[in-house]
Amino acid sequence: MTFALGILPLLLLIFGFPIFTVLLAASTVAIAFYMNMPLNAIHQNLFGSLNATGLLAVPFFILAGEIMSRGTVSLRLVEWVRSMVGGLPGSLGVTTVGTATVFGAISGSSAAAVASVGKVMHPAMIRDAYPPSFSAGMITSVSAIGIIIPPSIPMIVYGASSETSIPRLYAAGVLPGLLLALILAIYIMIAARAGGFGSRSRPTFSGFAKASWRAIWALGAPVIVLGGIYGGIFSPTEAAAVACGYSILVTCFIFRELGARDILDCAVSTVVFTSQILVIVAVAGLFSWLLTVNQVPQTIVAWITEAEITPWQFLIAVNILLLIWGCFMDPMSAILLLTPVLIPVVDSLGIDKVHFGIIMTLNLAIGLFTPPFGINIFVAQSVLGMRTTDIYRGVSPFFFVFLIVLLVITFVPQVSLTSMDIFMLR
Repeated sequence: MTFALGILPLLLLIFGFPIFTVLLAASTVAIAFYMNMPLNAIHQNLFGSLNATGLLAVPFFILAGEIMSRGTVSLRLVEWVRSMVGGLPGSLGVTTVGTATVFGAISGSSAAAVASVGKVMHPAMIRDAYPPSFSAGMITSVSAIGIIIPPSIPMIVYGASSETSIPRLYAAGVLPGLLLALILAIYIMIAARAGGFGSRSRPTFSGFAKASWRAIWALGAPVIVLGGIYGGIFSPTEAAAVACGYSILVTCFIFRELGARDILDCAVSTVVFTSQILVIVAVAGLFSWLLTVNQVPQTIVAWITEAEITPWQFLIAVNILLLIWGCFMDPMSAILLLTPVLIPVVDSLGIDKVHFGIIMTLNLAIGLFTPPFGINIFVAQSVLGMRTTDIYRGVSPFFFVFLIVLLVITFVPQVSLTSMDIFMLR
């Protein structure tokens, strides 16, 4: 059994097999050769893993993000944020952070933020004398806020895997996401002042009013979605469906930038991306069931109990594990594979599952721009037309900024839990 559930998956990962193939092959070998049970247990657990109400929100949020990422939504958000922070040192960089944060609250997708915000901000920063690698690294890294600020698709997947309330996870992610945005903005202002790059523009009330008028419909999406969830009007799934309808209304009938064919293209992209996620969800559920049946989580809990490991020691170890894991695996796959193993330990140590979910999400957000396989790096390379090595160099300082915020959120759980208390969802 050790070969099927431990050695075989590792070998297949080393040889570059897709994660769903790795998990399905390992599970099939375990059931067929090591366990006395019929093979129909495979498809029963595959389909049973998808029987989670929270997962219904995934395709809706993906579709809403696809629609809102096209057209001039990102440009309108850039103008709105710049109208408020134009007088700060490194104002274009601070604008990039603010835009990525707001765009994340609209789309819930980090890669979409890299593409949409990068197309607008990178040329502008180059014209403003920002070093190209610094600009590319900034766009690549700050866009990871998109999976921390709700609505976050990885949080939905974590909630479904750990049986944790998705609205509570969303509420707990607000303050950590805003704290991260604030620390990033401060770092960019310091770097711009020290490096002598970036111009300023004096903010005016008329400029702010004009930019707000142009962006008001784009800003309505997170207000309606999050306000509906926290106000008890919508469930997360209903809010996602409302977001789809709102995004179609804004882009097709108010901005008049998309037509029926564009919406169809968005729907096709959504189907493809959703199917990729749900295939991983299904096989990860099967693999997790096998781990549970063979008492792997229970064995880990017993070992930790005997070793008298404290919650803080465990969290340090998990942070190191997830930072390394995130370099090689996308957040959804990592969450689905690790959550069933880690959650029993989290429960046994008395760690709040919502707090742990924020830690896990932030760790895997860092993995989005960490070499060698951070997906944001490849998106930025395609969108910005830069060499991978230049982007690697650019993201390095932002990695340490994210790491500082990760340590704060890990060892000061009140940041996440207070965020949840503010919305009265605890």
